[in-house]
Amino acid sequence: MEWLGDHLWAGWLALAIALGAAELASLDLILLMLAVGAITGAITAGIGLPIVLQILIAGGASVAMLALVRPNLVKKLHGGPDLQLGHGKLVGRQAMVTEDVTSLAPGRVKLAGEIWTAQPYDDSLTIKAGETVEVYAIKGATVFVHPVNPELPGSLT
Repeated sequence: MEWLGDHLWAGWLALAIALGAAELASLDLILLMLAVGAITGAITAGIGLPIVLQILIAGGASVAMLALVRPNLVKKLHGGPDLQLGHGKLVGRQAMVTEDVTSLAPGRVKLAGEIWTAQPYDDSLTIKAGETVEVYAIKGATVFVHPVNPELPGSLT
């Protein structure tokens, strides 16, 4: 029993290794956070703190890891990039007007190498052929566009 008291750090380390190995089977990152707590218990045992303090510090570290680290880690692991498929990926891109675009007479724009029917996003606008526009929305086979102004009012050009 004396050996165990002198080498309590080894017990904590064995617990950390067992929890780490069990985490490989569960992959929930819960046992890994508890293993980190066991490692802090091993460190406090190595320093020579009393067993009650070792348990409190190991428990506190485990709770802190579960509450503070795990949610962010799970979010990063399970979250991925937002994939835009189909026509949605064209919103925000620029196009070239090939036929005048008005709210009364839809025109045409060249967008991503294809000719699309276009209407102005703002019904009061008339967009002339040759202008560059930005796609604000797509409804069916019609793109709703707004002119891109390379020189904004108040710019220092």
